[in-house]
Amino acid sequence: MTTQSPIEANGRSYPMPKVCAIAICLDGCEPEYLDKAIADGLMPTLKRMRETGTDRLAHSVIPSFTNPNNLSIATGRPPVVHGICGNYLYEPETGEEVMMNDVRFLRAPTVFSKFYDAGARVAIVTAKDKLRALLGAGLKFDEDRAKCFSAEKSDTSTQAEHGQDAASNWLDMAQPEVYSAELSEFVFAAGVKLLRDWKPDVMYLTTTDYVQHKYAPHQAEAKAFYEMFDKYLTELDAMGAAIVVTADHGMKPKHHADGSPSVVYVQDLLDEWLGEAAARLILPITDPYVVHHGALGSFATAYLPADADHAEIMAKLRATDGITDVLTNAEAVARFELPSDRIGDVVLVSGENICIGTSEHRHDLAALNEPLRSHGGLTEQEVPFIANRVLPLPERPVLRNFDAFFYATAAAAL
Repeated sequence: MTTQSPIEANGRSYPMPKVCAIAICLDGCEPEYLDKAIADGLMPTLKRMRETGTDRLAHSVIPSFTNPNNLSIATGRPPVVHGICGNYLYEPETGEEVMMNDVRFLRAPTVFSKFYDAGARVAIVTAKDKLRALLGAGLKFDEDRAKCFSAEKSDTSTQAEHGQDAASNWLDMAQPEVYSAELSEFVFAAGVKLLRDWKPDVMYLTTTDYVQHKYAPHQAEAKAFYEMFDKYLTELDAMGAAIVVTADHGMKPKHHADGSPSVVYVQDLLDEWLGEAAARLILPITDPYVVHHGALGSFATAYLPADADHAEIMAKLRATDGITDVLTNAEAVARFELPSDRIGDVVLVSGENICIGTSEHRHDLAALNEPLRSHGGLTEQEVPFIANRVLPLPERPVLRNFDAFFYATAAAAL
């Protein structure tokens, strides 16, 4: 490293670590998953970390979706600062609905880019490729100080674009199927090899929630996933890294007793009240990987016609079964720290066991082989925050998942 001075990123100060500072984002890790696996004796290392290190719960950002929370962890700030407030958004200026995975949507530098600029070695491994460009923003791969690649595209990674040629060959592990637990295992295995052989100063490992969407905490498949994770965590811990384990969001059942999806189709309601397509409902959970959730989550935004009675529509939405919160744009900005220009006129949140949909005919649920489990709302905001060091955490304000690198680097600098 060229400097030992603290780096500044988005108004926060991060010390240069003496050992590797690692944040691990377990996608969709409802705290109960860890409790069940530990109770069955499947996670001895994480159990020890909870007992001798730090064991707290933290809040994710809302919406409790993948992209907003990963970028909050990467920048140390909420979406109002970095601009990524969903996986998907509507651009009124173009009239198009687009994925929010392009670097042009990012409004703040990442902690990773700031450490890189200061001379640190930075490694990022993500399960899905949708996050790679955003997480790797500001990194240069023309020297051996930055790596940012995904398990999903590990066969085709290059030194020029990812800092690693053919990551699957390098790891001697076949590129996994995108809908598999192995996609996350690739991330963990890559993290162990990077720490052992490449020795980064800062490393971020972020997984996929395929298992969590399909299996509840008590099911064998979920327990097997966390048992697998603990084995890799054991190796990372044994090499002396300062580690914080957190999540981007939790996960709750969103289905009826018979297993059928529990959904309130809000676009259909808006069409009934205002006329077909007069209003536009946006589901920010939407991404290329809808097989396991059918683009159904517990957070939505709506664009209403200018001449509509917004107060009347909001009153009707509040009276709709399953909808727990209906906020104006300004209220959502204040409460959830969201960018005003990317969330529409109205923000809606649904309850613990129900999702928000657009129109019933627009959701292909044929691939849902198990009862629907999803996220996005306030009931999926609580996530684990576990470290292998004793961290000086304040009781208030509420701990956030995006404090992960703030505390990981502090612990690694001691």
